[in-house]
Amino acid sequence: MSSFVTEVLAHSGRLEKEDLGTRIGRLTRRVEEIKGEVCSMINKKYNEFLPSMQSAQDLVTQVDELCDDIDLLKSRVESEVQQDLHVSIAEFTQLKQQLERDTVVLSMLKQLQEFSTAIEDYNCALSEKKYVAAAQHLKKAQNCLKSLKSRKGFELQIFKSLSVELTIQKQNILYHLGEEWQKLAAWKLPTSKVSSLESVLQTELHLCTKPSQKEDEAPSPPISSVLLAFALVGELHTKLKSFSQLLLKYIIRPLVFYPSLHALIDTHPDTVVFRFESVATELEHSSPPEVFTKIRLVLEVLQKHLLDLPLGDDLEDEKLSKIVLAEIVGDMIWEDLSECLIKDCLVYSIPTNSSKLEQYEEVIQSTEEFENALKDMRFLKGDTTDLLKYARNINSHFANKKCQDVIVAARNLMTSEIHNTVKISPEAKIVLPELPAPDEDNGLKMQKASKSLHNEMMNLDTENKLGEHSFSLPTCRISESVEKLMELAYQTLLEATTSSDQCAVQLFYSVRNIFHLFHDVVPTYHKENLQKLPQLAAIHHNNCMYIAHHLLTLGHQFKLRLAPVLCDGTTTFVDLVPGFRRLGTECFLAQMRAQKGELLERLSSARNFSNMDDEDNYSAASRAVRQVLHQLKRLGVVWQDVLPVNIYCKAMGTLLNTAIAEIIGRITTLEDISTQDGDRLYSLCRTIVEEGPQVFTPLPDENENKKFQEEVPVYVPKWMPFKELMLLLQASLQEIGDRM
Repeated sequence: MSSFVTEVLAHSGRLEKEDLGTRIGRLTRRVEEIKGEVCSMINKKYNEFLPSMQSAQDLVTQVDELCDDIDLLKSRVESEVQQDLHVSIAEFTQLKQQLERDTVVLSMLKQLQEFSTAIEDYNCALSEKKYVAAAQHLKKAQNCLKSLKSRKGFELQIFKSLSVELTIQKQNILYHLGEEWQKLAAWKLPTSKVSSLESVLQTELHLCTKPSQKEDEAPSPPISSVLLAFALVGELHTKLKSFSQLLLKYIIRPLVFYPSLHALIDTHPDTVVFRFESVATELEHSSPPEVFTKIRLVLEVLQKHLLDLPLGDDLEDEKLSKIVLAEIVGDMIWEDLSECLIKDCLVYSIPTNSSKLEQYEEVIQSTEEFENALKDMRFLKGDTTDLLKYARNINSHFANKKCQDVIVAARNLMTSEIHNTVKISPEAKIVLPELPAPDEDNGLKMQKASKSLHNEMMNLDTENKLGEHSFSLPTCRISESVEKLMELAYQTLLEATTSSDQCAVQLFYSVRNIFHLFHDVVPTYHKENLQKLPQLAAIHHNNCMYIAHHLLTLGHQFKLRLAPVLCDGTTTFVDLVPGFRRLGTECFLAQMRAQKGELLERLSSARNFSNMDDEDNYSAASRAVRQVLHQLKRLGVVWQDVLPVNIYCKAMGTLLNTAIAEIIGRITTLEDISTQDGDRLYSLCRTIVEEGPQVFTPLPDENENKKFQEEVPVYVPKWMPFKELMLLLQASLQEIGDRM
């Protein structure tokens, strides 16, 4: 019986050689033959030399020769045997390699047969809509091809063809699964790309819970089979991601964004339909508990009819048996969902008043209940999420929102019209509720300080007492927006007195930011009007002085009522006072310089008040004087009842003094003044003296303005020299000499 190797080689038709046993037997027989020849040779030699041996010395010599012959024969035998043995080993190694290669070829042929069988079974199952079986056969074929490709040294062209075929079949089953999925989860989306409530109401989702069966068609597979087939071909996450994005965009987000929108769930024997209805409401944003209820309703129905289906329970693959659809969908939508709930819902539920913070506990509780419900449905894993953390961090969010609202409100006031004014007086005060009483220690200190101050006041003489309004802001007009701005600052600080330490600090510095913002925004935003319109420049001056006046005591009023961290001397606004005073002063001085420039420009057309006997020259000078007086009167009107009386009189006095000083300078530089010139110059000066005081009208009541018109020399330093010049223009040389 021939060996297994011999049979394999003979069966393959590639080698026809003797087996190793036959070869060894042949070599053994050859050795025996050689041994026989040696023995015969010894006997022959013995017979030949025995008769002729004459002595022992000859016998020894013959024996030595015989031994040499024996050694030679032995070497010959060993050489032939070793050579034949090497040849046999080489042949054995070659035969072994050939056997291994043939074994690999047989294994590959077997795997190719398995691949072909798997593809045939796949096509058969696919035609019968047995998608799970088809996916399993396709996966088996894929594993066969993967194993074939892993063989080193066998890179055959057929593998590329098989890869192409496998790709085609995979796309084929994905196409059929996609068709089935569209039947089982059918979306009806709005046609309009613009998102609106009307377009959202067109959205519907039809979820087939029990596929219908027609007589002429194969029975439709259930949803679980379609999803399991997707999982087997590795496309489950892709399909669920697409579904999750549609769910988030067309169902969940609209429920959060539109407060009037509600989800309607129509349940039929074989279908569940998701659609919307709109209920009229006056709310701009839904409350978090309402939104959570809407979303829970949708997710609970999806969990029941789609995401809680068993997958892979009867399969050996442990990964498939552990798939939880709700967890997959939850991981895909939770980040976007929580961000949507925060930005479009929770952020609008943050109270704007610290007194309502306690009511926010309901929102925190509903958020926690919502997350627990999602965990029960396995949409969420782990502990507290960002959504609940956001809801619980209400103090920080309240402070941030409050500060943001304060800054926005302040900026809106700063960019509103300046010319809408209100009149303030020393008696005017910011209307605020009573400030909460400070703690007992501080209250005791204040009480002692108050009594001490009262005793000191009682000891003062009546003559040494200050007036009631000594440190009050004088009567003037300020912008209505600035008055509201200061009210906003007081209300914000009042809010800080009842807030947490963190919130109080943020609110306090938000008030400081209001004034920094005013310093930067108002001069820039209203720059053009402040330069062109004298009235607005005066109002802006008053606004700045009004703010600076309140900043002097603003911090002191709240010092003992704010958080302890702010009671170390930082609760002050006094450092802002110089900046505001400078801001108002610089704006008004710039307007004053502009008005002075206009006055001097008008006087420049008076032809230096020379040659007044010339009618043209006199007419030009008279027109220049009239224009100056007209400008001053116009300024007096626009500044009337706007500037404080003292500022008004100083401003008008400075401008009138500028005009008079210019006229004095022009006249005194004349080398010669004739009698006619003197009379006409006197006439022009008399016009200024008569009408100049009339520009001092700080108050609307004319009778109250008389005392200011009588005090012109106080506000116009050049007034008396100007009158002296008038006397000189009418005096004779003798009279001029007498006055010297």
